[in-house]
Amino acid sequence: MKDSGVEVVVRSDILLAARLLAKMGSATVPIPRVNADMNVAIKRVYKEPEESNGTRILVDRLWPRGLTREKAKVDLWLKEIAPSNELRKWFAHDPKKWPEFQARYAQELKSHPVEFGALKQEAAKGLVTLLYAARDEEHNEAIILQKMLRGM
Repeated sequence: MKDSGVEVVVRSDILLAARLLAKMGSATVPIPRVNADMNVAIKRVYKEPEESNGTRILVDRLWPRGLTREKAKVDLWLKEIAPSNELRKWFAHDPKKWPEFQARYAQELKSHPVEFGALKQEAAKGLVTLLYAARDEEHNEAIILQKMLRGM
C-alpha cells in the first residue's frame, strides 16, 4: 500500500519489514524495549481461544497437528523463532534435559535477533499470548520466550 510515495507496512508483515531493514545495510534493527511487568501469557494452542488472549502468536516450528487456521485463531506465526529441528528432536520433551534445553535454546535465539525483535515489538504493543502445541505445559519453548521477554 502506498501513501504519498511512502510504503505502509501492514502489521502482519513485521518480520518482513525487520528483515528488509537489516538488508538495507542497517547494522542493527531497532527493537522496542519491553517492560518487565508486561503481560505475556502462554497457552496451549489446542485450548479454546479467548478475547482476553490479546495477540495470539504461535511459536512452534510446525503447524499444530489436526488444527485448522480458523480454529487456532493465530494472529502471527513466528516459526523461525522456534527451537531448531535438531534441538527439538534432542530434547524430545524429556524433563531431565530441561536445564540444558533452556541454555541451548537461549543460545540459538542469539542467532535470530530479527525474529526475536519482531516478537518483542508485538509484546511492546500490549497483551500477547505465546501459543505452543506440546502436551507438556511445564517444559516448552513458550516458557523460555516468556521469561526472556519479561527480562528474567
